[in-house]
Amino acid sequence: MASLLRPATWGLFSWRGYCSRGTQGRLSAGFVEALKAVVGSPHVSTAAVVREQHGHDESMHRCQPPDAVVWPQNVEQVSRLAALCYGQGVPIVPFGTGTGLEGGVCAVQGGVCINLTRMDRILELNPEDFSVVVEPGVTRKVLNTHLRDRGLWFPVDPGADASLCGMAATGASGTNSVRYGTMRDNVLNLEVVLPGGRRLHTAGRGRRFRKSAAGYNLTGLFVGSEGTLGLITAATLRLHPVPEAIVAATCAFPTVQAAVDSTVHILQAAIPVARIEFLDEVMMDACNRHSKMNCCVAPTLFLEFHGSQQALAEQVQRTEEIICHNGGSHFSWAKEVEERSRLWAARHNAWYASLALRPGCKGYSTDVCVPISRLPEILVQTKEDLEAWRLTGTIVGHVGDGNFHCILLVDPEDTEELLRVQAFAEQLGRHALALHGTCTGEHGIGLGKRQLLSEEVGAVGMETMRQLKATLDPRGLMNPGKEPLLQ
Repeated sequence: MASLLRPATWGLFSWRGYCSRGTQGRLSAGFVEALKAVVGSPHVSTAAVVREQHGHDESMHRCQPPDAVVWPQNVEQVSRLAALCYGQGVPIVPFGTGTGLEGGVCAVQGGVCINLTRMDRILELNPEDFSVVVEPGVTRKVLNTHLRDRGLWFPVDPGADASLCGMAATGASGTNSVRYGTMRDNVLNLEVVLPGGRRLHTAGRGRRFRKSAAGYNLTGLFVGSEGTLGLITAATLRLHPVPEAIVAATCAFPTVQAAVDSTVHILQAAIPVARIEFLDEVMMDACNRHSKMNCCVAPTLFLEFHGSQQALAEQVQRTEEIICHNGGSHFSWAKEVEERSRLWAARHNAWYASLALRPGCKGYSTDVCVPISRLPEILVQTKEDLEAWRLTGTIVGHVGDGNFHCILLVDPEDTEELLRVQAFAEQLGRHALALHGTCTGEHGIGLGKRQLLSEEVGAVGMETMRQLKATLDPRGLMNPGKEPLLQ
């Protein structure tokens, strides 16, 4: 069979339509038939439009489609597909809902895209143990709908209705992480199909314990591995009780510093805030217009508290005192479900609100995370850098974690502006590193941040990652092009 390996090229291109088509289609007819023998003819496609749909995510990275797309229905088929591809030297690219933001599903060397969304069963629910086992096609909204009558929920919320196993693969988090943690804190066990087809249970088959001191943390190794070490075919997740009462609020501040100071003081006071989100004045103006809100156009915090009615009354009172002490104003409390839903819908629609500021342009979102004490410094510098680079952008972040996003608006036909966006994103990542932070709090490395990862973890860290990769994937066929860079 002809070799599928090609130079790995990537970049921010003017739109997904600029797809790398010329080098695709190198799978032999016999190999495609072998794929069909595993999953059935209706579950294999080499059509150009299907391949292009699977060659990009929600990022601005150029569409790089695979040579074929397959839809397995069970883990046995995934194992057989992995063994078939690996034995023939064909790259393997896992695919979930395609909602990533760093080009993690781009097939830079072609190969076979394994779309896992048709494996969509909730395999096991253990309410007394606060755990559930899901296949990779189950999304967070589907799971929470299923749990609604059990008094349980899964709180990790990246905004998009992403697949839960995909969230594990990218180490996702979101607005609730300050209270409930990220995916790294909420994954108890994983079933992973390794590149050659073997099945691994990272914590042992069927195990769902809360803690362990037994051996290496294999679960932690695969959470955030972005499909470069294996295919996640099931995840055992930690569930949480639905709180008795929920209250949300917004409040405005005269400066970024005042908003962050309030956040630090709230956390230092041990107030168990569930969400605490920061939106700059540009973002608030966009949300007011897009979501028909009437909030003050100023640096703003969105907050939410979970607990009993009695506990919430005390939390709200203490929070108001802290915020007033820091110059906060324009309080707006939302206690009813409809009010809270409207508030958080506005926050989750920040992407679309930002796009509406510059019609006809596309969005590029990047994220970094720093120690909370350094957040005011990097936010002020980022706003100055946006002006210096002549870019339009909004800032929104999970301020309780020190994590924020910059949503940049770019003309898809302006190559020079695209280059400025890329330069700005790299500068932002390096600024975060200089402040003892990380180049990505939740989007992942993907294609765009491999060099920044190298700068973040250093030569020994990169060498250790390469050795792990070589041990689990000696042929380098699992999601190639996203592995650690050579120093």
